[in-house]
Amino acid sequence: MRVLAMASQKGGSGKTTLSGHLAVQAELAGQGPVVLIDIDPQGSLSDWWNERSTDLPAYAQTTVARLASDLEVLRQQGFKLAVIDTPPAITMAIQSVITVAELIVIPTRPSPHDLRAVGATVDLCERAGKPLVFVVNAATPKARITSEAAVALSQHGTVAPVIVHHRTDFASSMIDGRTVMEIDPRSKSAGEVAALWDYVSDRLEKNFRRTVFTAPAAAAGFGMARPTGGFGRRVVS
Repeated sequence: MRVLAMASQKGGSGKTTLSGHLAVQAELAGQGPVVLIDIDPQGSLSDWWNERSTDLPAYAQTTVARLASDLEVLRQQGFKLAVIDTPPAITMAIQSVITVAELIVIPTRPSPHDLRAVGATVDLCERAGKPLVFVVNAATPKARITSEAAVALSQHGTVAPVIVHHRTDFASSMIDGRTVMEIDPRSKSAGEVAALWDYVSDRLEKNFRRTVFTAPAAAAGFGMARPTGGFGRRVVS
């Protein structure tokens, strides 16, 4: 199971929106089953998920203290991807999430305040030895500051080649538990999410292969199963 975390010290960067959208896109791309985890006390991702009319992706309710062990349970149940949303502050919770994640996505709006805020999150990733990817999010189309932000971020780490632009369909879709792909799969927003997931998915797999080739072989006979009882609406209590 791949573990993807959204982290950013700056509030309003779009972590929750990207968490939900990438999880749904992974399901649409046939890379599920996917499970969402919300570590943010505000519970915005949980609220969005409860508005959905479908159980996919699944949702797991857990705590920071139980996160590592619950991820192992989810792995044994057959989930292929866990997407974790985190609080908008540098806390022990974020440190714990980064420790168990295989890739950290740092959504960043193209603004001076957001760019100045990335340092603390980058430091946490570096100390934990975990790879990170910046995603320029909520960008104004054709604005000069968007390209300037990408250049500035590249000095601190990898920047995703896909820019997610500010459009009202992102906000409207989150109101009733949907995504832009489910509202209009042919929209520009849906295309950006699909392209971003393709990139993130590729990075996750490359990181996984690198880890497998450098780590001791896993014990034989550990089978994976499709999600069964207890993993649906409220997955882990």
